[in-house]
Amino acid sequence: MGTRILLVEDDERVRQALGLALADEGYDVVETATGEEALGLVDTDLDVVLLDLMLPGIDGIEVCSTLRSRSDLPIIIATARSDTADVIAGLEAGADDYVTKPLVAGELAARIRALLRRRRPASAGASEDDRPDRLHLGELVIHPGQEAVERGDTRLHLTRTEFRLLLELASAGGNVVTREQLLQRVWGYDYFGDTRLLDVHVRRLRRKIERDPDDPELVLTVRGSGYRTGP
Repeated sequence: MGTRILLVEDDERVRQALGLALADEGYDVVETATGEEALGLVDTDLDVVLLDLMLPGIDGIEVCSTLRSRSDLPIIIATARSDTADVIAGLEAGADDYVTKPLVAGELAARIRALLRRRRPASAGASEDDRPDRLHLGELVIHPGQEAVERGDTRLHLTRTEFRLLLELASAGGNVVTREQLLQRVWGYDYFGDTRLLDVHVRRLRRKIERDPDDPELVLTVRGSGYRTGP
């Protein structure tokens, strides 16, 4: 079976056009028009969710949040609005990436390929043979091969994107990793300076790993440049 994409879009014409374009790219597309139907399909064999934010009934933000609480399935949100608040709300709900309408099939396919590459074990730029068994960051123990993070006896639940972001920073050994480097290494795509994606994921990551996300000690901002690990 090929890569299966759940396409959640209430506009029938848009849904059909996107479904055909994705099928032409070699994907097996499962289409649905509502969030309620999408939530009923999440436990089936899927690889990526392409989710419109403007849906009847349960809106895309709520669908995204619910999906994320139940699964680590990669989620791309699609919005007709490039408004920052709309995009950030979707990312805060747990989406891995976003696209704005009208969608360009080639760009969308590139984003999907990048997401699928990230489903492979994280390497932080190292070959699998060179990858350390574990990294330490403060009280955290990071296991690259298992894509796991522990604090003492507690395993922290990170999405795959959040884990890759943490691994890239921890592997830099306290050196600054620029925003551009993180976007390329973690998302695997050229975002042309749009760093909302990165900033929201850093906030989500801090909420999961920091004792006080408002006064971070593990992931520090280097103004005008990027991020580094502390102290």
